Amino acid sequence: MLVDVIDVRPLDAYRLRLTFEDGVEGDVDITKLVTFTGVFAPLAEQPYFRQVAVNPDSGTVCWPNGADIDPDVLYSQVTGQPLPAVQKAR
Repeated sequence: MLVDVIDVRPLDAYRLRLTFEDGVEGDVDITKLVTFTGVFAPLAEQPYFRQVAVNPDSGTVCWPNGADIDPDVLYSQVTGQPLPAVQKAR
């Protein structure tokens, strides 16, 4: 899949409005993807959550502490397409 996120806008209730490089747009509920523990703990505070940005090097959303979410996971959430198969190492 590997479609980069090119724009992000924080919404209410821990949701993000995402735009991908292929023109696909949609909302993602982050509470369905992460628990607010570990590196994601600061996101539980709305002011911090709203500091989300796009990292153009990784092509996904990120926060100041380095937390990010795989763009394939985000794209799958927006489009309903299954995640690409992961090959197991032998």
